[in-house]
Amino acid sequence: MALISSAILAGLLSMLAVNFANPTTTSNGSDEPTSPTPWPLQFHSQLYVNLTNTGKLQIDDLWYDWPRGRNLNLLQSQLGDRLYDVEWNNKTSFLFTKGENATCRVLTFPVGLLRPDWLDGATYLGRAWTGGFECHLWTKVDFVWYYEEVATGRPVRWDFFNGMTMHVMTFEVGAVLDDSEWQAPEYCFTENVLNDNAEIIEEEIQDMPKEIESVNALDYLHFRKFFRKFSSM
Repeated sequence: MALISSAILAGLLSMLAVNFANPTTTSNGSDEPTSPTPWPLQFHSQLYVNLTNTGKLQIDDLWYDWPRGRNLNLLQSQLGDRLYDVEWNNKTSFLFTKGENATCRVLTFPVGLLRPDWLDGATYLGRAWTGGFECHLWTKVDFVWYYEEVATGRPVRWDFFNGMTMHVMTFEVGAVLDDSEWQAPEYCFTENVLNDNAEIIEEEIQDMPKEIESVNALDYLHFRKFFRKFSSM
């Protein structure tokens, strides 16, 4: 049996490495879904977040509760403080830490929570393998790339235009966090916090990143709100 030369073997290994590192897409017209699976009205998910543009890592405990108009991101940065991001559908968010050096910021945005069907209107890119899961791959307003498992419709991974990635580690449909966990602490309601930290994000579509084309204004504001929070952490 002929031996494979070291050069050929190296080339094959290089090709395999590229294929594993970069998901590939395929298209099967007869099986293409018409739209992404809507989010459940209530769920809990643990996300591994790579803030690629800064080199930082985070764990995000996400509690989504659409019927009660609230969303909580419990963010643990690497070797850092745990940040509570409590978001309400009245367009107000409380970002606070607890403990000896507790802090709080109050943010007001022109939009509330993401709707369960926030991916309506996304463009289908075909099927892709990522993390060992066969997924439908969607993109919306050239801002987010959304992988959902073909077999179950569960989200698997989200990529963003700036290189940030979120990997879905757990996904519990119907899970609800106790009401006491949503309450912002009393130091978020002092006059100094409310006056000094309240911020209004104006609807300035002209500030849209150059990477985004043909963006829907409402979708853009939701994404801008999302990145405004993550960039402040």
